[in-house]
Amino acid sequence: MTETLQQGPIHTVHAELGATFASFGGWEMPVQYGGTVAEHNAVRTSVGLFDVSHLGKATVSGPGAAQFVNSTLTNDLGKIGPGKAQYTLCCTDSGGVVDDLITYYVGDDEIFLVPNAANTAAVVAALRRAAPAGITVTDQHRDFAVLAVQGPKSVDVLTALGLPTDMGYMAFADAQWQGRTVRVCRTGYTGEHGYELVPRWDDAEAVFRALLAEVGKAGGQPAGLGARDTLRTEMGYPLHGHELSAEISPVQARAGWAVGWKKPEFWGREALVREKASGPRRMLLGLKALDRGVLRQGQTVLLGDQQVGQTTSGTFSPSLKAGIALALLDTTAGLEPGDEVEVDVRGRRLRAEVVRPPFVTPRTT
Repeated sequence: MTETLQQGPIHTVHAELGATFASFGGWEMPVQYGGTVAEHNAVRTSVGLFDVSHLGKATVSGPGAAQFVNSTLTNDLGKIGPGKAQYTLCCTDSGGVVDDLITYYVGDDEIFLVPNAANTAAVVAALRRAAPAGITVTDQHRDFAVLAVQGPKSVDVLTALGLPTDMGYMAFADAQWQGRTVRVCRTGYTGEHGYELVPRWDDAEAVFRALLAEVGKAGGQPAGLGARDTLRTEMGYPLHGHELSAEISPVQARAGWAVGWKKPEFWGREALVREKASGPRRMLLGLKALDRGVLRQGQTVLLGDQQVGQTTSGTFSPSLKAGIALALLDTTAGLEPGDEVEVDVRGRRLRAEVVRPPFVTPRTT
């Protein structure tokens, strides 16, 4: 059977721009426009514009909504307050990851969530099952769009539209643009200074076209999911289904910084505390190819004749002009940054150096 893909609110604009489309999380998404490397470099040197409206959106509302969410998701909302956002994880009782997502702390009685597209239903269902009387969990997947303006000239683009830019990393503000409400947050998935904008679904095309015009003036260009993947891999940022999953815990993925270890309660707490105390059997590290070749997901990592891990993501890094990968490596192998391993690339052994991500210095703050 042919998969029926959902389309975002500005699909026709992407078609006008000559985008190449592919399936991602059940959505038909633009992968590239003029070329992934050029779009990647635009983000690193000037500015890029992404449509990531496939991402989920949900609101948890009612008296004590923030307290409820804090008792379920891993990170500690007590460390932030209204006007701030936070990266967090929704885990199973065994410590696996249902999804990683961003929480927007609107107020004590309202938390706005942005999960991954394919996992939104699972996150919403889990929260609804656990929600006490008075707490409502609303799936708003198609009520809002998400646009990302990323790169050193992102400030110029937003300023030209009269949108706020003077905010700290992971802070957000609700602004007005031509009579439309747009939530502007200092977040992103590229490692560059940037912003994510959350307009209403029906307002997305007008906002995107206005942003696109200013991005062009700044010497940037629209960017697709191809560049989004190369950019996030250079940063070592996890992608659910690759570096995080029901079988890959936050401890293994080096995402323990997004766990509120001192909190008395969150889903998966007991399992994660045990794993942290005993030490995980594998840990996420980076690999940089020393030989010519492109690393990909699912390749075996070797130390001599011993299999010591597997790649979870791999790509060609336009910034380093070399193959890079993220890999789960057995902790018993004792591998450290600077050590050399080999990766089985279609039967050919490719030498690689173990690296602690990011591969490229982030400029988010």
